[in-house]
Amino acid sequence: MDTWVIVLIVVVAVVLLALLALTMAKRNRINGAKKREQAREHLQEAQLRGAQAEKERAAAEEQAARARRERAEVEERTRLAEREAQQRAAQAQEHASAADQLRAKAEKLAPGLADQQGRHADDRTGGPDQPTGGATRR
Repeated sequence: MDTWVIVLIVVVAVVLLALLALTMAKRNRINGAKKREQAREHLQEAQLRGAQAEKERAAAEEQAARARRERAEVEERTRLAEREAQQRAAQAQEHASAADQLRAKAEKLAPGLADQQGRHADDRTGGPDQPTGGATRR
């Protein structure tokens, strides 16, 4: 083979290798640009989701705080109601005690009068064994 054919084959091979290298470099640049664009999109999506997550977290914390506040209010109302009920029970006990003392004084002053008063009260209300009104049985 002639030398010029060998040189031509080598030159063509070098040119083809150079074109192949340029093509690969261009493809790598395009792929790199696509990857960077995808990375940017992922970052934007991550920022958006992060903001949404923060918003949801704040709403959840606010809801939990509201629930704690409402629970505290209910507990406070319960404590107040229990305290009021205890006061009423104590007052009722005081009244009952005073009534017992007055009955005892009345019994000392006029023995048997309390029993007569009890019977008169039963007569007015229909007696302890009689209904005090309402529907009758048939």
